[in-house]
Amino acid sequence: MPANRSVLLRRGIAAAAALPLLALAACGYGSEAKDDNANEKVAAGSEKIDGLDTVKIGYFGNLTHATALVGREQGIFQKSLGATKASYATFNAGPSEIEALNAGSIDIGWIGPSPAINGFTKSAGKSLRIIGGSASGGVKLVVDPDKVKSLKDVKGKKIATPQLGNTQDVAFLNWIADQGWKVDAQSGKGDVTVVRSDNKVTPDAFKAGSIDGAWVPEPTASKLVAEGGKVLLDEASLWPDKKFVITNIIVSQKFLTEHPKVVEAVLKGSVASNKWINANPAAAKASANKQLEADSGKALPTEVLDPAWTSIQFINDPLASTLDAEAAHAVKAGLLEKPDLKGIYDLSILNKVLKAEGESTVDDANLGVS
Repeated sequence: MPANRSVLLRRGIAAAAALPLLALAACGYGSEAKDDNANEKVAAGSEKIDGLDTVKIGYFGNLTHATALVGREQGIFQKSLGATKASYATFNAGPSEIEALNAGSIDIGWIGPSPAINGFTKSAGKSLRIIGGSASGGVKLVVDPDKVKSLKDVKGKKIATPQLGNTQDVAFLNWIADQGWKVDAQSGKGDVTVVRSDNKVTPDAFKAGSIDGAWVPEPTASKLVAEGGKVLLDEASLWPDKKFVITNIIVSQKFLTEHPKVVEAVLKGSVASNKWINANPAAAKASANKQLEADSGKALPTEVLDPAWTSIQFINDPLASTLDAEAAHAVKAGLLEKPDLKGIYDLSILNKVLKAEGESTVDDANLGVS
């Protein structure tokens, strides 16, 4: 386990949350995804689970959320849910998705580890549970090869991360500390200048030369490569077995208590989606891209999609020990008071589903409910 990889937040997350919420204010907490896919239609003769009309599911328009993208586009979630209709909302940032979960605007969501930790700790352990994993990897340090020739050349450069205290910001600040360099986590100033930049604008900033590189998830990393960037470091190389959590599945505790059978149905859909993705990588890649186009109006070009896809592993294991490490890194950076994460996981339903499928169960690193 990497002993030092950092960040999250205490003070910073509140400020970081404000910007995405303002940007999304016109459409509530997230953008309502279009419902015009024939695969999403409720099958004739199917029945509602727990008598529930609708389950509200949130995810990001990132390839690291491809389990949700594919599960939706292929109709896998809807098939698992019967006549309980799956409705969807897309998000650009973790804090806004946590706000939506707390407000009841979504019930279940795909999200990164840092906002999940922050949402749990800020609510004193009462808002959410992590109920499964979804993906590992898919994060890279991409640089301008004319300005940065080696890892030691990162010192003195301007490197972007998606948001103060987000999962990649945590990892980059921790890597900086590992080099023996110093950066003020809040301001981003120091031996390296950390520039917090939305993934949507980072490629333009890179092309314009206003940043020298970025520590970002896919597909942003491959977009930078398409603009002439070079992958200097794949974050997976820093972790044991080259695995670390990039996407979790969370649920509001209220919804979990009231509708465990619906949660089970969504997890069945998630496990089935990952199984189909891993058995049909080319078709799954196309399916994820089709849903991205439906959600955003723009598909990824092949030169971005192909390398991005190969760097992500789609798994059901939430890799709980790596989430615990990320929380420790946040504390080390001074952006989070030492959290009590006991109870952040409830993997009982996931393990029930995995057993039924004849697959190996997963571990909560002693951070599960009692």
